[in-house]
Amino acid sequence: MRRLLFALAALLSLATPAFAETPVERHGQLRVEGNRIVDQHGEPVTLRGMSLFWSQWMPQYYTPETIRWLRDDWRVTLVRAAVAVPEGGYLEHPERETAKAEAVIDAAIDAGLYVIVDWHAHEPEPEAAIRFFSHIASKYGDHPNIIYETWNEPLREHGWGEVVKPYHMAVVPAIRALDPEGLIVAGTPTWSQDVDIAAADPLPFASIAYTLHFYAGSHRQQLRDKAQAALDQGAALFVTEWGTSEATGDGPIDEAEVRRWWDFMEDNHISQANWSIADKVETTAALQPGASGEGGWTDDQLTESGRLVRDRLRTMNPETSAAER
Repeated sequence: MRRLLFALAALLSLATPAFAETPVERHGQLRVEGNRIVDQHGEPVTLRGMSLFWSQWMPQYYTPETIRWLRDDWRVTLVRAAVAVPEGGYLEHPERETAKAEAVIDAAIDAGLYVIVDWHAHEPEPEAAIRFFSHIASKYGDHPNIIYETWNEPLREHGWGEVVKPYHMAVVPAIRALDPEGLIVAGTPTWSQDVDIAAADPLPFASIAYTLHFYAGSHRQQLRDKAQAALDQGAALFVTEWGTSEATGDGPIDEAEVRRWWDFMEDNHISQANWSIADKVETTAALQPGASGEGGWTDDQLTESGRLVRDRLRTMNPETSAAER
């Protein structure tokens, strides 16, 4: 059904200029081939965008207006809904947090963007995750916009073979039963850094990529070496979260290291989402305190990190600007 719908969409798009295509119209359903994520044409695709903050703490940005502004002004091709699980999140308020996820998903579909639906947790909660993702896949599985991130950041003590892989072996089939083709990004141990360990014992499913997270002030060549080892073993990677500062989210911006990571991701066709659209007083927050949930942010409402990342996105994703549509 999905392929039929996009074949029809492709025919309709012939009547409009190529620059009118949204990222999803252009790339369609994503899948994994070898150690690359490729688009509907079999070409490697590199998505670049922004992650929202924990949904229970920054709900003001889970809005259609924010998503449209990120598309039109920041020129993102990707947004990420960080659906909070603990600390007042989904485990306590499942309907409320699901509604926030759906607001972002609906806005991304309307905007023609890809959207990572992120189970933002550190501890394994397979039963709740299965319930959540079964709902999302049932409602949105026909849309190629959806990317499922099944566990944000397992901790160091969550061994791949002992905890993390069995968790994914429970959650992934629940998604696949409802969305056989959707791209799934599986979290890895040590705050999603042990991608080389996961690559050595991969999940037995099609269209699986592995989550790599980095914060430029803390994670340097050693982590890139682990990422390269995973790629060399045939794993596809997706940086669903990265920051310009230290792993705490604070401290100075390490722009030189950020640029090394940018080069590494571009060289290897690794898609990425920056952390985060938030007005929290910390280095990695893109917005100054009080910035509106309706977008329209001026330069002085962006932080140093926000300006750095926005400039990069506008350079690397020029085709998504509103002026060109």
